Amino acid sequence: MNDIVKPEKIRCDACPVNCFIADGKSGACDRYANHDGNLIRIDPLTIIESTDQKLVPFLQDGSPEEWDGDIVKGNRPFVTAVGAGTTYPDYKPAPFIVSQDVDGVDMVTVVTEGIFSYCGVKIKIDTDRHIGHERDVVFAGGEAIGHVMTSEYGSKMLSLGGVEHLTGGTKKEGRLTCDALLRLCNREAVEVCIGEGENVTHVIIQAGKAPIINGGEEKLMRVGCGSATIGMFAKQWLGHVDDVVVVDDHITGVLSEHQAGKELHVQATGLKIIGRRSTPGRYFQVAKPGTGWGGTDIDDPLKILGPFNPKFAKEGMSLLMVSTTGEQSAYFELDADLVPQPAEMPDVLRVSANLIAENCEPSVCSVLFMGGAGGSLRAGVTENPVRLTRSVKESLTHVSCGGADAYVWPGGGITVMVDILDMPTGSFGYVPTPALVAPIEFTLRVSDYSALGGHMSEIRPVKDMETDSLRRVQQNGQGHDPMSRANYRWPKSDKH
Repeated sequence: MNDIVKPEKIRCDACPVNCFIADGKSGACDRYANHDGNLIRIDPLTIIESTDQKLVPFLQDGSPEEWDGDIVKGNRPFVTAVGAGTTYPDYKPAPFIVSQDVDGVDMVTVVTEGIFSYCGVKIKIDTDRHIGHERDVVFAGGEAIGHVMTSEYGSKMLSLGGVEHLTGGTKKEGRLTCDALLRLCNREAVEVCIGEGENVTHVIIQAGKAPIINGGEEKLMRVGCGSATIGMFAKQWLGHVDDVVVVDDHITGVLSEHQAGKELHVQATGLKIIGRRSTPGRYFQVAKPGTGWGGTDIDDPLKILGPFNPKFAKEGMSLLMVSTTGEQSAYFELDADLVPQPAEMPDVLRVSANLIAENCEPSVCSVLFMGGAGGSLRAGVTENPVRLTRSVKESLTHVSCGGADAYVWPGGGITVMVDILDMPTGSFGYVPTPALVAPIEFTLRVSDYSALGGHMSEIRPVKDMETDSLRRVQQNGQGHDPMSRANYRWPKSDKH
């Protein structure tokens, strides 16, 4: 008998790089390896399997099929695309097309690890502090990887990645962009520099963690703008102080002028704010953006005050100045020249400042992956890719990423966005083209799958997936169930 001679290297066809991998080695992406002459996916296929959060049945006389106390149907496995592999180029069916019965409906889930050149992450950083102007460039390792978008209510938004950075710039820019996206999506910390020259802010971003800005860990997300803060706490200041200024980079509020103050009959104090008056008690642009009081560049709140009007002001009049997180506060009393002088803050006002801080939510970084499922990826699902797009838009096909609920954007194509903290750990990979690799699953009725031209001959029952090499993760009791009937437009009685 002749021994079978195995080649020293095998060619990996999981991405356009087409690595030749020696026995015992892995490819450039570290996702595939040559094991005794066979190309294998290194990471195990991940199945969401069960939950510990059992609830007490409320239908004591009902059948187990109606209600078994398991709110997420934890005994029903869901095969994710994490560890599934890819089929690039997608003239082939997706790596796994798995069927199972769900409440009497024949369902199928098509799983694949998509190669996303057109992808990026949206970052929400909860902070009042100024980290950059809109359109400021975000750098990692000295290369541009994205930009600052907008300031939202107590948060700053960044857009990182995208095809222009991944493949449209230099090779180094693409490599560092891909590396930053990969680490962010896999819940690692990434340090970025925002802006250039003297206006550089260093920020360490990690999903679910507080941002670290210029070396300091942020703690609180503001309770609201200065005007909102006035409205929320005005009653607590009555009888304890003559006027209150809530310093904020967006809208600085003044109690005696604000509508809330008027309703509570707070008397005019002659206080003057240096800034652009919007409406009574609401001022824009009292200072430049910064890392000081209320997201401004000032450390001394008195800098935003002009001379008091002697028509209303008088000696001994009291003033509380506080930031929108309550972390900065100061108390003043007017002297004989109507100049504010620092004084000991009454306990009741200190309690009020602490209450503002107590009402602020913890500052965290949120990382949302966003990508567009290209035509070739869809060809791994069906021989008629546009029908998959239409099926998703018609809510006949449900899209998930690693089992997590994915928001599907309106308009053309299948562009999805997902919170990476809802996905299993280590869900993302990369290929050196460079591009990010992300799991994506399409779940629908078998009958609908057949109608859109699915690869019917590749369907295998879920029980055939039970091997020792699987990675089993528990389903979050509060998390998403991709197979819930609520995800689909078809009625309960329409089982086929």
